[in-house]
Amino acid sequence: MNLPNKITVSRILLIPVFLIMMLAPFGWGSFQFLGTDMDVAHFIGALIFIFASVTDWVDGYFARKYQLVTDLGKFLDPLADKLLVSAALIVLVEMQLAPSWIVIIIISREFAVTGLRLILAGTGEVVAANMLGKIKTWAQIIAIAALLLKNAPFEAIGFPFAMIALWVAMIFTVWSGYEYFHKNRDVFKNSK
Repeated sequence: MNLPNKITVSRILLIPVFLIMMLAPFGWGSFQFLGTDMDVAHFIGALIFIFASVTDWVDGYFARKYQLVTDLGKFLDPLADKLLVSAALIVLVEMQLAPSWIVIIIISREFAVTGLRLILAGTGEVVAANMLGKIKTWAQIIAIAALLLKNAPFEAIGFPFAMIALWVAMIFTVWSGYEYFHKNRDVFKNSK
């Protein structure tokens, strides 16, 4: 349990805090944020999500810089990303800020790739996230952050940045999922 893995675990532990801020009826009021009416608790929740997302870069940085890459980290890091992203996407559907069909596609891909990783782990192979998977993760994080912040500051000028970002995230999600399965298609041929 080295430093990068501890940071990854902290990302997982922030998920319930994020959910409480987004879903509990605190009634702390609202304020204007870059031209958008923002609930205080939701704003704090959005900041927690953004902070937790940044830890993804931090743990990767420390793992590479200090040669602390482990099989546990290769497994935990994408799992933490999937848990955080899935929780946030479900919250966005609950708040009616994201269409459920896009969220279903994204979460389904995440489950499918996790299943593939488990099959590969059974053969002794641990698959780290590839570059396309990392782009997918950051596209999702940007889209979710923009949606949680209710498209601020773009809402003031009527530009649907958050929805465009969500579409981009969905495209990268499907593309990277296809790449994972295509690259590892032999595991299905060899399974009994």
